[in-house]
Amino acid sequence: MKLTNKQAEYIQKATHRWNFKVGATGAGKSYIDSFYIIPQRILERAKKSGISVIMGVTRETIERNVLRPMRDFYGDTVGEINNRNIARIVGEDIYCLGAEKINQLSKIQGATFKYLYGDEVARWNEEVFNFAKSRLRTSYSCFDGTLNPESPNHWLKKFLDSDADIYNQHYTIDDNPFYPEREKEELKREYAGTIYYQRYILGLWTQAEGAIYKQFADNPLKYLWRDDRFPNFMRISIGVDWGGSEASYAFVATGHTADGRIIVLASERHYLPQAAPQEIDTKIIEFCRFVKEKYGYINNLFADNENISMCNGIRKALGLAIPEISVRETDKENIIDRISVTNRLIGAEKLYYTGDCQSLVEALEQAVWDKEQSIKQGKDIRLDDGTSDIDSLDAFEYSWQRWIREYDRR
Repeated sequence: MKLTNKQAEYIQKATHRWNFKVGATGAGKSYIDSFYIIPQRILERAKKSGISVIMGVTRETIERNVLRPMRDFYGDTVGEINNRNIARIVGEDIYCLGAEKINQLSKIQGATFKYLYGDEVARWNEEVFNFAKSRLRTSYSCFDGTLNPESPNHWLKKFLDSDADIYNQHYTIDDNPFYPEREKEELKREYAGTIYYQRYILGLWTQAEGAIYKQFADNPLKYLWRDDRFPNFMRISIGVDWGGSEASYAFVATGHTADGRIIVLASERHYLPQAAPQEIDTKIIEFCRFVKEKYGYINNLFADNENISMCNGIRKALGLAIPEISVRETDKENIIDRISVTNRLIGAEKLYYTGDCQSLVEALEQAVWDKEQSIKQGKDIRLDDGTSDIDSLDAFEYSWQRWIREYDRR
């Protein structure tokens, strides 16, 4: 098995209580963990007291990023996560827990960690990380973790800069000579001009500021679909965002192709103060009929789950008017993940729009980072003060976020 220089360096030098690999996507950070680090750490502590834990943002990301690659090397010695959040790995029971919320840790309250592996650590809940710090309390306890950098004011960056017993290794995408050059160049092009180039390509902690979708804002006409013909869509979906206190309602329809493109087919935004729910239902039905008449069909409508009564209302109304449309509430993905995927689609020239999308085009052009709040909170914040159209962005994202893992290359 050939190793990069960085991977070999990590094996040699990661002898501290806290060991981090920080930097670019595709740089080989997680690969060496699946192949060598995790099983080695587990076996070294097999007969010692305490528990071994793998934490990721969710159980699903642990399976995708950690366990599945391990099975490629070790087969059946790496088991599935059971209903007690335990996976059998190289003969040991390993707890596998999501780190987005502190309540995920109730099952191991009071336990001592002899080993903890952390996936996507910068996306953890800070309380979870602080809990983990208090659990690594034996002389042989240790931690290995990987992450893409975020804001320089992020809580984890402050820990990495502290005087704790830390080995902190930095990666750029070019630190992986085995990454195909063509794919590497594609990634660089996809993230060019955005904070994601600094983070996912150069591996730097960079402050979010300015235009969010800079490549789009610089040349929106580049992404206009100019062909009279359309590709065969795997599905056509509609996202709906309820207006809340601003009485703004946004609808966006997108077509999804087998080769990973999203074509925005239509978008509308309405200001309807004091409108009755039935009036909103009528607007949505009219929008759906327009899309169906122009493109032939609609598979799904995903409605903002902040207002369940409105979701139930449009489900009933569409059930009578266009019953073939499946109406679901959204399971909202992290906003920053949605933004990252949108930027990647723009950079890869896999996001297009038709002439019926003026509201969404303006929303993408006007979207900016809230620099003041991003610095204050230590994480990326999208400006949402009424000066830009967040509703249309949300509706657009709701229309495809169920398949976000298909579009996310991090």
